[in-house]
Amino acid sequence: MSRVALATVVAAISGYLVLLLAARGLGADGYAAFAVFWAAYGLVTGTQNGQLQETTRAVRGARMKDGPALGARPMPLDAMVGLGLGAVVAVTAIGWATTVFESYRLESVALLSAGVAAFGIYAGLGGALSGLGRWGPFGTLLIVDALIRLALTVIAVAAGWGLGAFLVITVAGTASSAIVLLFLRPARDALGVRGDVAARDLARNTFTAMAAALASAILVMGFPVLIKLSTSGDLDSAAGAVILAVTLTRAPLLVPLNSFQGALISRFVENRDRLLAALAVPMGIVIGVGAVGSVAAWLLGPWLLENIFGGDYRLSGTTVAALTAGAVAMAALTLTGAMALAAGRHRLYATGWWVGTAVSVGLLFIPADLEVRVPLALIVGPLVGMAVHLVAAARPGSAHEVPGEFTGDRPLPTE
Repeated sequence: MSRVALATVVAAISGYLVLLLAARGLGADGYAAFAVFWAAYGLVTGTQNGQLQETTRAVRGARMKDGPALGARPMPLDAMVGLGLGAVVAVTAIGWATTVFESYRLESVALLSAGVAAFGIYAGLGGALSGLGRWGPFGTLLIVDALIRLALTVIAVAAGWGLGAFLVITVAGTASSAIVLLFLRPARDALGVRGDVAARDLARNTFTAMAAALASAILVMGFPVLIKLSTSGDLDSAAGAVILAVTLTRAPLLVPLNSFQGALISRFVENRDRLLAALAVPMGIVIGVGAVGSVAAWLLGPWLLENIFGGDYRLSGTTVAALTAGAVAMAALTLTGAMALAAGRHRLYATGWWVGTAVSVGLLFIPADLEVRVPLALIVGPLVGMAVHLVAAARPGSAHEVPGEFTGDRPLPTE
């Protein structure tokens, strides 16, 4: 776990440095275009995090049982899902690429498709390693991913490359799975691990988790795309400042949480009989860090934006503090979602995320300034979604119902 913590720190620092270099090198307008592509990639791969989450749950669930694991292998499904989503992106791009991407449209679609296909292996490998408790290789996977992007960003800035290079950098981190598989035997061994459910149940659970993860991705990674769709005309420097502030205020909470998703789900699976007690400690940490961060954002946020990223990035302290509060709400929703998934409440997990997303999207389109509707959407929506997730812990018997779980009276699974 110490290696996962180290990986989280490396990923957070690397992410900040990539954003800093991109923001300063591309300017506010260029950064807005880069952020939209980054968000589009994050929107799809964020959906694929459902693969990582369900793979973690299935593998950990199998290890909690007595005797050998009899369920299906998650990795073949994860690989096929990645290839399928990559194809869907390429085929459907004719209907949305001109609206989402302002430049480099063909290159953006090609890179997005390739990155999504490769992420299927990344998500499956990360989930398998998490479920097995192989935190060393898992941490290495995160570190290699982060360092690939950081190294390429430094090269791009030093060479004076523009927006096109940063599009390549966005998807380059998925190569980390190939590197880890090449050099680490425990990672290769994880490719054949089995879960606790049959192939059909594993597929159903995975797609349900991905449906919820899509809602999560819309709010977490895809939010700049929603800002683009809710804003008439091209994005200006004010929109670029809001997008950058949203990203920066989220990173201190959501980057560690994303890195520890596997560990969190494993924790909740192991404590199905006392979910709320298992939730209390991580939720307390999130709220405590968020409270301190909101005050710091109000006092220092505007100065940091203008002096570190440039004079184009101007926001009030109130706005930055409100965006930080939105990040706290998102982090809390992520925690309750992991709890609901680990409890086997896949439908409640998905419903909570989609209800929260629907509320946030609706608030984003109200007639108000961008600096009002964005914080409001990011605070209220997640709070509504949390209320749904908490039903997973409150309803009797929720801690023992895992869809598709083997009970000993079912036939052996097919693969």
